[in-house]
Amino acid sequence: MSYLELSSAKEDLFNADIRHQIDRWVLKFPADQAQSAVIPALHILQDNHDGWLSKDLMDKLAIYLGMPSISVYEVATFYTMYELEPVGKNKISVCTNISCMLRGSEEIVEHLKQRLGVSFGQTTDDGLVTLKEVECLGACCGAPMLQLNRDYHEHLTLEKIDKLVDGLT
Repeated sequence: MSYLELSSAKEDLFNADIRHQIDRWVLKFPADQAQSAVIPALHILQDNHDGWLSKDLMDKLAIYLGMPSISVYEVATFYTMYELEPVGKNKISVCTNISCMLRGSEEIVEHLKQRLGVSFGQTTDDGLVTLKEVECLGACCGAPMLQLNRDYHEHLTLEKIDKLVDGLT
């Protein structure tokens, strides 16, 4: 039975739009390699589930892609872009690796913590922002830097941080 035949038998797992998005990725891989779409499929599910992945969603994805649940969990826990608990409406991921640290990320982090009233891994009381520490975002030439939702912001200063935070809704 082909992947598309199997997926039609699994219609109750996700709504039609989500199935369509995942299927577009699956079709980019050989017919017997649906699990290769796990990374973009996790993004799709996270984007459609208030920014985080529940165990139930990951289990459904494992069934949908025909792979063990543990394999989905391994991917979701390895990459810092996936959230396994509810997060705020906006997520600020601050790089604290060596290049950013040498260029002042410690000052940026302290300013953000003070400004938002939260530490890493916490969400503001109003649910607007989750602050996260990440190992590296691969933009060392723009250090210090952070990722706000999906957008990179480089060469940070305290003034730039304040503008970013002031613009959050």
